[in-house]
Amino acid sequence: MRPSLSAMARLTARELTVRMTTQHPETQHPETQHSDARPTDAQPKETQHAETRPAGRPVVLVLGGTGKTGRRVADQLIRAGHPVRIGSRSAGTPFDWEDRRTWGPALDGAAAAYIAYYPDVCDPGAATTLHAFAERAAEYGTRRLVLLSARGAEAALPAEGAVRVPGVEWTVLRASWFCQNFDEGVLRGGVLDGEIVFPAGDVKEPFVDADDIAEVAVAALTGDGHAGRIHELTGPRLLTFAEAAAEIAGATGRAVRYVPVSAGEYGAALVRDQGLPDELGAFLTDLFATLLDGRNAHLADGVQRVLGRAPRDFADYVRETAGRGAWAG
Repeated sequence: MRPSLSAMARLTARELTVRMTTQHPETQHPETQHSDARPTDAQPKETQHAETRPAGRPVVLVLGGTGKTGRRVADQLIRAGHPVRIGSRSAGTPFDWEDRRTWGPALDGAAAAYIAYYPDVCDPGAATTLHAFAERAAEYGTRRLVLLSARGAEAALPAEGAVRVPGVEWTVLRASWFCQNFDEGVLRGGVLDGEIVFPAGDVKEPFVDADDIAEVAVAALTGDGHAGRIHELTGPRLLTFAEAAAEIAGATGRAVRYVPVSAGEYGAALVRDQGLPDELGAFLTDLFATLLDGRNAHLADGVQRVLGRAPRDFADYVRETAGRGAWAG
């Protein structure tokens, strides 16, 4: 069955609805760079981590700990022997960006915090909230903050600056588009339906693996040399969305192709067919038009510099993802 623009818009709207009605803080731009919608049943299950306190190991707070990068950050920290506290409304120690009374208990005893801000680091109110959170972190002795941000997004700059407060070592991770958007996000539906309808034109993107982002985050949370640094994280290769679709098709044996539409068409479909507010539709239209204008069509060496190895290639991601049957539906 051929998916329509309306079908793709419906998937995007569904993810946005999840984000706006649940405490799922790890979201950036809807299915752009570090987009982090809650996994569907066909995707990796969320992992709940009980907090432990090994001797000599302070707690690391992970905000957005059930999202694409957050759960990977939590898993890697635990494997390395670090106790983790997941920040969410449903956690044992609840955390809610909209209820500042929850911030102190979540920060209490935490030496570092990974921040994937909800609803979006480009949101006009993000800087004010993040600045208040960073100041509260300093008060509670949480000395290290690692913020997930957007590569090439000028609207994210105020949020990045907001965590730079006295008494805190800050690190910013500017990530390009996640590889995992093709199997854990809205683009998965297009892969399964055979057509990825999206407003990216023929722009090339250096897709980055969420596991690499998480590994860099863990290094910044637990190691030295990252204070006051901005790490730009990309994959090792530039691909168009059409080329990405072709690689997925080759690995899965499925007929998958990319169908470009304009940002205006995509945003209008969200408003017209899914009932999103005009303001949100306009925001998404501007977002796609801005971030998918070619400004990020170049590689960065952040993964190599921090981890001492090349970033994972999109082909490796596709091969592994196809091998575990993520696109078998």
